[in-house]
Amino acid sequence: MKPSRLKEHLMKIHPDKADKERSFFQALKEKHGRRAISSLFAKTASQNDNGLIASYNISLLIAKCGQSFTIGEKLVIPAIREVISTVMERDPTQVLKSILLSNDTVARRINEMGADTEEQLCAILRDSPFSLQLDETTTSDSNALLMAYVRYRASDSDEMAEEFLFSKYLETDTKGLTIFNALSAYLQEKSIPITNILSCATDGAPSMVGRYRGFTALLKERVPHVITVHCVLHRHNLLAKCISPVLHESLNIAVKAINKIKAHALNNRLFRQLCQENEETFERLLLHTDVRWLSKGNCLARFCELFNSIVEYLEEVDAALGERVSSSRCDIMYLADFFEKMNKATIKLQGKDVTLVQCKAVIHSLTSRLNLYRQSIGRRQFAHFPQLTKVIY
Repeated sequence: MKPSRLKEHLMKIHPDKADKERSFFQALKEKHGRRAISSLFAKTASQNDNGLIASYNISLLIAKCGQSFTIGEKLVIPAIREVISTVMERDPTQVLKSILLSNDTVARRINEMGADTEEQLCAILRDSPFSLQLDETTTSDSNALLMAYVRYRASDSDEMAEEFLFSKYLETDTKGLTIFNALSAYLQEKSIPITNILSCATDGAPSMVGRYRGFTALLKERVPHVITVHCVLHRHNLLAKCISPVLHESLNIAVKAINKIKAHALNNRLFRQLCQENEETFERLLLHTDVRWLSKGNCLARFCELFNSIVEYLEEVDAALGERVSSSRCDIMYLADFFEKMNKATIKLQGKDVTLVQCKAVIHSLTSRLNLYRQSIGRRQFAHFPQLTKVIY
């Protein structure tokens, strides 16, 4: 603005300050000028900070739900826009500008939070002894995956904490040396002393429990004081597979009948229609998957619920198989009751914070009840087997 205009403004609008010295106006500029500039951007900075926090929190929710990272742009942003404009009756433009949820942004946020969580866990394990649990599995695309879990004493309390440590693909074989090298490389990368391992639990694979070249043997060479144990749940599952040849044959007959119906879309639709006509509680059978430890019990329980409809349907589709199913009815009912009890014990052995003492108590209780079941069957008392009771009485 021209000096003449400034002087005219001063004389007309602020006549009381016309005789003030130049230093007075400079002091006013120092006092109010910077504050006005900072207040101009304070609201925007605060909104951007809140949007950043919201972006991280929403990315965490996306990761927990296991959804595609693109859901942020495709669903979350439109939902926020609809809520603000419809419910709050405000312009959502400024809010949405501060919340970044693109595919790459969500992926970067999740990676940052994952790296920070991993670093916090590794910092605890560097100074604390811990127990280790390893499991090797094969994914659907035929890749070998090694997973590690740790249990340690929380720093802020005396309670035990259990966390997932890492998962790594094994590029070649799954021998004990390969697994040991993968674990050693990770601990060395994170500066975690391998001597901090107090105990290690593995499954019964030969590569894990081999006497000379197994993983546990190699671990004991580096950490002589380590305690190695066999996974209680895996032992329990192996025991459940040891059934008599007669019962095993009856189980195979039930599985064949299920596959006969479920493997063909037409058979599945016709069987579902038959169940509707018979007013069954369920209309679908459950497939048996050997790698899923609760599969046998759930599969046979549903099979027993629909047993009459299954036999009726197989008489029209495959009479020979229907006859075999009908003749094996008692065995199938007994297996359904038996695996139901095994499943209940299996569920108690799973979950977080389950200790070896609790597992031992569950197994001891199961073996005691098995003796009771054996005595009851010897006296032809089937109160503990509800499915078998329906057939006999």
